[in-house]
Amino acid sequence: MATTSPTPSADWEEVERSEEFRALRSRHSRFVFPLSAAFIIWYFGYVLLAAYATDFMATPVFGAVNVGLLLGLGQFVTTFAITAWYVNHANKVFDPAAEALYDKIESGSI
Repeated sequence: MATTSPTPSADWEEVERSEEFRALRSRHSRFVFPLSAAFIIWYFGYVLLAAYATDFMATPVFGAVNVGLLLGLGQFVTTFAITAWYVNHANKVFDPAAEALYDKIESGSI
């Protein structure tokens, strides 16, 4: 959906102080920061295991596949899963709230 830019005369400080904007930022932060922190811990956990637990990472699972390979592939899987989760959540939660806020700015209500 193509939208036009809000009118330049909008009071952006007032928009930032509005309850709608603060609620949107709060919901976004409550979703993004814990998810980002969890992924960073998972990523650095993998790096630390690869660096310091080489025997564990070399443990065969089946054939030539070992724990390290499975955890490494898990990094890709979780990256795509987190991206899909974020996009879905943004489409359902953030985008409608942002559109409503945009409409209020355009109408001059804020």
